[in-house]
Amino acid sequence: MNLTEPARPRRKPSLTPMIDVVFLLLVFFMLASRFGVEAMLPLPLASSGGASYNGPPRLVDILPDGVMLNGQPVANLPEALKPLITQPTDLIILRGKDDATLQRVVTVTEQLRAAGFTSLVLVE
Repeated sequence: MNLTEPARPRRKPSLTPMIDVVFLLLVFFMLASRFGVEAMLPLPLASSGGASYNGPPRLVDILPDGVMLNGQPVANLPEALKPLITQPTDLIILRGKDDATLQRVVTVTEQLRAAGFTSLVLVE
């Protein structure tokens, strides 16, 4: 009687599970990555002691669905501000009201910067 069995050839390990894990990691890191460009909007706070205020009042209240200039609702804010400004560096005060979102404040700020107004200050 022969008690020794012939040695079986060793099986090669399957690479399929390792490839699956690599693809899952690749998908995870692609979804977790940020591909967009970060944008920064320079907007000093009034308490930082920026430029001094002179001239007529220019208080812009940013509402969730509109804007008010010195307490009066306006449809076109840059056009309504032009008579109150002598030069583009005149200070404009922005204030969010009635639970206006941060995106709404940023949108109004970008509109004013696009119109050429450079000195914008945010108050609470």
